[in-house]
Amino acid sequence: MTLSLTLACLWAVAANVIAMFPSRNNHWPAAYGLVALGIPILGYVTYQHGPWIGLLVLAAAMSILRWPVFYLWRWVRRRAG
Repeated sequence: MTLSLTLACLWAVAANVIAMFPSRNNHWPAAYGLVALGIPILGYVTYQHGPWIGLLVLAAAMSILRWPVFYLWRWVRRRAG
C-alpha cells in the first residue's frame, strides 16, 4: 500500500477513535483538525492514484464527517437562494 493510502487509513482510524470519546462540544474542534489534516491527504491520494480513487477517499471521509458536510451544504443553499 502506498504512503498516501496508508495516511488516509490512519486518518480514518484516528477519526473513529476520536468519535468514541465523549465530548461536551460535539467534537467540533476535532472535526476542524480532521478537516485540516484530511484535505492535504486527499490531495496526495488524488495525485498518486488519480481522481477516481480520490473520489472514493472523499466519499469515505464525508461519511465519517457527516455533520460538517451537512452544515456546509445548508450554508451554501442559504447563500445561493
